[in-house]
Amino acid sequence: MAGKKRANERMVNPQKFLAEQPTAVSKKRSKPSKRHQEGEEMISNNMSDKILKEAFKQQKEIVDEENDEKTPGIAMFSAVDVPVDEDEEEDIDDHAGFLETRNQIEDFEDQINEEDEKLLEAFLSKDAGPQCTLGDVIAARIKDQDANVSSDSRPVPKLDSHLIETYKGVGKFLSTYTSGKIPKAVKLIPNTSCWEELLYLTEPEKWSPGAVFQVTRIFASNMSRMKAERFYKLVLLPRVREDIRKHKRLHFELYQTLKKALYKPSAFIKGILFPIFKSGNCNLREAVIIGSVIQKMSIPPDHSSVALMRLAEMEYCGTTSYIIKIFIDKKYALPYRVLDALVAHFMRFVEDSRVMPVIWHQTLLAFVQRYKHELQKEDKDNLNKLLQNQTHYLVTPEISRELNNSRNRGEKEEDNMLISSPVSVINKTIQEDRFDIPEVPMEEDD
Repeated sequence: MAGKKRANERMVNPQKFLAEQPTAVSKKRSKPSKRHQEGEEMISNNMSDKILKEAFKQQKEIVDEENDEKTPGIAMFSAVDVPVDEDEEEDIDDHAGFLETRNQIEDFEDQINEEDEKLLEAFLSKDAGPQCTLGDVIAARIKDQDANVSSDSRPVPKLDSHLIETYKGVGKFLSTYTSGKIPKAVKLIPNTSCWEELLYLTEPEKWSPGAVFQVTRIFASNMSRMKAERFYKLVLLPRVREDIRKHKRLHFELYQTLKKALYKPSAFIKGILFPIFKSGNCNLREAVIIGSVIQKMSIPPDHSSVALMRLAEMEYCGTTSYIIKIFIDKKYALPYRVLDALVAHFMRFVEDSRVMPVIWHQTLLAFVQRYKHELQKEDKDNLNKLLQNQTHYLVTPEISRELNNSRNRGEKEEDNMLISSPVSVINKTIQEDRFDIPEVPMEEDD
């Protein structure tokens, strides 16, 4: 009875019991508002004053702790924090670098066959020029503005002298960076109208691999798509290709940088993927490494569709097939326009006398296996003609079998079964009259 009374009392007056309990307030983790969501104003006339003010403020705080042997330019930035979100603070400011071990660095040698490499070289463009870099663009821009600039030395853009000195110091710091904090001046670059000139002063081609990773991470988070695309094309891509050319493989931190760059998929596709294949001289090693990044990372279907269509329309350079196959293996539902572009891509070689590489045949097989039911009958007839001229003793029979044992675009599976099945099937629904049921003879009980 007493228990019921207490229960009723709780139901009638719950505030009494709430008052007895300690105040329970859900603690929400307070985060500083994201800088890039607050709509920061572009730094224009006051740009140099603001940057120098922050730099000198930090310099005063650390000047007594710095080693006398350290140069003032580097001392200015060695302990400057990067203003980042709380979620990223531990990952950027306290970056301890990557352990470059054999287990952590992916070995691509087993995917690269010397015979295939030589065969694919026959499809590379012989007239391709050198990779355009940020230094080339800024140097040409400076020379256009001032015809008296000497071509012997590295030209310097017309900026405030203190600003030039500041970012040259940033460049020296980034050239020896391994782990730890990044200069705050780097964070300010994406918000400036002359961000390319400031980046040029830091000499990105001399950055350490760790610095490339950290700067790319900051820029991918804070830059607009168009700025990020330009940074990928003029800074990141030349650095990656140069590292592969020198070492026959890619430094692990640069590989991680490519993965980080894919956080802006549109900028990655337009700033790295399209330029390297448009150049016409993307070799097998470069294709395998970049393809590995695409294979491991998630790319939205609409971006993948655009990438496939553009790659199919580009001039073929052998390694194009490798990247097309990777996108096909993602098994996205592609628009008919993209499928038609891929069919046209393969039909280019119907009268080509060259021996196509194995990867070309494998890519065609993957395409037919995945999208055979979405191809028109005319497309399948054309592909069968292609197989008569471009053959591979192992792959071609499989492609032919897939084409000849599949329904066409727009056909339903039931329609295909009717055509292929020799047994007659009644498609009309049987109707019965419940008032016209034949008599069923019944046996009488003995």
